[in-house]
Amino acid sequence: MAAAASKPVMVIGVDDSECAIATLEWTLDQFFSQTIRIHPFKLVVVHVKPSPDVFVGFSGSGRIAGSVETYQAFDGDLKRKAARTIKIAREICSSKSVCDVEFEVEEGDARYVLCEAAIKHRASVLVVGSRGHGGMKRAFLGSVSDYCVHQAPCTVMIVKINHSTKTKVLK
Repeated sequence: MAAAASKPVMVIGVDDSECAIATLEWTLDQFFSQTIRIHPFKLVVVHVKPSPDVFVGFSGSGRIAGSVETYQAFDGDLKRKAARTIKIAREICSSKSVCDVEFEVEEGDARYVLCEAAIKHRASVLVVGSRGHGGMKRAFLGSVSDYCVHQAPCTVMIVKINHSTKTKVLK
């Protein structure tokens, strides 16, 4: 007897922004409705924790610009923020009765990490939110969604949230 086919995988990137949490809620409402007994996807929620190097930085000699204590404090804050973000994502998934879900925290640049997660999980769909940065900010920071659209090995869904539907800011 043949083994049952596994569900396609949907990877969704989350951070602590209103947009990301609203994107998660929208995605769950659209694809993981409580009225559907069997959900069409296995969900993988990925939070990308920036490296503390981005905030503390390195001097030209490869040494940290600032104290070790500063670096450790930044890293501790980033880890707490990641844990809080995953806790909120878990609560949202639980409140919507989504149980076939995996949660991951990875460190790095969200653009690269989300595409790598799509590869690792053999995702059919990668979901990212659109913050709606203006042209200048997007030019300097780069757009996660734009990068993923061009580099991810799967379909990329960009969820643009109307300002009136955003959830409360995470604190």
